[in-house]
Amino acid sequence: MKCPFCAYFESKVIDSRPTDEGQAIRRRRECMKCCKRFTTYEKIEEIPLIVVKKDGNRQAFNRNKLLNGIIKSCEKRPVSIITIENIVDEIEKSLYNSLEREVKSDEIGEMVMNKLKDIDEVSYVRFASVYRQFKDLNSFMEELKKILDEGNENRR
Repeated sequence: MKCPFCAYFESKVIDSRPTDEGQAIRRRRECMKCCKRFTTYEKIEEIPLIVVKKDGNRQAFNRNKLLNGIIKSCEKRPVSIITIENIVDEIEKSLYNSLEREVKSDEIGEMVMNKLKDIDEVSYVRFASVYRQFKDLNSFMEELKKILDEGNENRR
């Protein structure tokens, strides 16, 4: 780390402690040449995740928007907020671990539906009805038939 006083490139760390609730490390350093002290901060580089909407618009990934969408689909259902937060955590972790900078909203929707299908079928159908934007009753009934067929296969 270059000294801000004399521009020498060697320094030693005197003290190191976490700040910002563990999101960064504060380091006190001492220049090996002029012996002056200075502070540096080290934090994880955050890669912004961009969501590509169906119409081609792009916006930053918003965890709260995902959380609220799932909460709405689970309203008045026996799905705890902890379960919903776990779904969001898993999806968010998966998105960031993919190392892709852009993700299609369709992919996120499919991830949510896959999680909800195993937790609560009514919440799944609610989410699917908004996400898939069913054009008519027949397309909605086809989705319900798929769920029923999968349920019958799992019971065999």
